[in-house]
Amino acid sequence: MPKIIENKIIEEFKNKEKFSRDELFTFFIHYEPNLKESTFGWRIYDLKKKNIIKTIGRGMYVISYKPKYKPIISESLLKIARKTEERLDGINYCIWDTEWLNEFTQHQISNPLIIIEIERDFIDSLYYYLNDHLRMDFFLNPDDKDIQFYITESNAPVVIKRLITRAPTVKQKDKKVSYSIATLEKIMVDLFADDKLFHSYQGSEMGRIYENIINNYNINFTRLFSYAKRRKKEQEIKHFMDTMIPNLLNNIIDD
Repeated sequence: MPKIIENKIIEEFKNKEKFSRDELFTFFIHYEPNLKESTFGWRIYDLKKKNIIKTIGRGMYVISYKPKYKPIISESLLKIARKTEERLDGINYCIWDTEWLNEFTQHQISNPLIIIEIERDFIDSLYYYLNDHLRMDFFLNPDDKDIQFYITESNAPVVIKRLITRAPTVKQKDKKVSYSIATLEKIMVDLFADDKLFHSYQGSEMGRIYENIINNYNINFTRLFSYAKRRKKEQEIKHFMDTMIPNLLNNIIDD
């Protein structure tokens, strides 16, 4: 099946709660007027195999395809990534920006926070290097006072902290700079675990963030809960998700 047809199917039905076999057949007839029923059956089989549609009842389907998450990378984040690579090439670290969350929140945050996490032994070295070379407000392992009185008042805050072992990250490349960013699974767990640092996203706002992420992107729940377990938050996050967004999590969370 041509890729262009698959894309048109996604675009046609992605906003529908469900659609029928007859509706899908009508769609195909527009592009293949002589389509036979037997051939149409193979079209459906192919779409399900490629995880573009899934069956939710007899002759009823939903779009199951979700795009790969690609956040918008700010110039500030790129500057930090360049300097980090320049200073500590080959060291495990990850960087992300709370501005990415504006895609999922009801209330837009005006002063985003950049978080960079790196192996424990290199935290101090990175902090002093970035502080010497970039005009931003860097905070090393901020405590409650730093968060309340300084970070919230800063126009360009950057938090530097320890990277948890085996944290889920992914490689990104922009303008010849290769660096690691946090996956959505990591961001979801960190928002929950670091409730003081991310105080603006707690409660119902976090429930909305989780719901919008799960609705719009493929989430690896095994990866999410594995990381949550390393942060000693697995059961709390499962309870939170089961309470806030139960309809989205059928057959995902095992008690």
